Amino acid sequence: MELEILMKNLEKNNMKPYYCENSQEALELVKTLIPEGSVVTHGGSVTIAEIGAVDLVSNGNYKYLDRSKCKTDEEKQKIYRDGFFADVYLTSSNAVTENGELYNVDGNANRISSIAFGPKSVIVVVGVNKIVKNLDEAIYRVKTIAAPKNTVRLGLDTYCSKNGKCVSLNMECPKMSDGCHSPQRICCSYLVSGQQREKDRIKVIIVNESLGY
Repeated sequence: MELEILMKNLEKNNMKPYYCENSQEALELVKTLIPEGSVVTHGGSVTIAEIGAVDLVSNGNYKYLDRSKCKTDEEKQKIYRDGFFADVYLTSSNAVTENGELYNVDGNANRISSIAFGPKSVIVVVGVNKIVKNLDEAIYRVKTIAAPKNTVRLGLDTYCSKNGKCVSLNMECPKMSDGCHSPQRICCSYLVSGQQREKDRIKVIIVNESLGY
């Protein structure tokens, strides 16, 4: 599809669309969208790290809630909860449909919670590799790309980390939430972001590169 149509559909859904040719442009744009002194945090996003946004917020004039410095699960849980009240939340999306919908799947649900409600501003950075036709393709993308690659990255013991796809795809008609029952499963909660009530709270930056999983 033409990116222009996707951008119009995002705008129709009250999400502010941006387009950048490359990661450097995206990083410069992100910087303009975060006022100095803001409380900032992010989800566990490969994309955000790839464009340099983690380095930006960790070294800039911001109040950065850095979960990588947490030494205990209790500290990490506190960061997750504090992030709900952040000024700016940085993340990517597991998929973006041509209809301007964001599709995201979480293990802990801290990321999708913050996308849905909480932080004043949510900045979503998405490579063109994550654009899909519809929600069915978004679901399939997570089961065959996002989840398997992330479980490998995190060293988790799941069916998809070993086989490169969700076990549910062995079924005749798998449903969205079908999958393994490993205690380390990362596909536990699901969020579709369609039309938003708070206009431009969610900002979607489409980058003309392949980024993240």
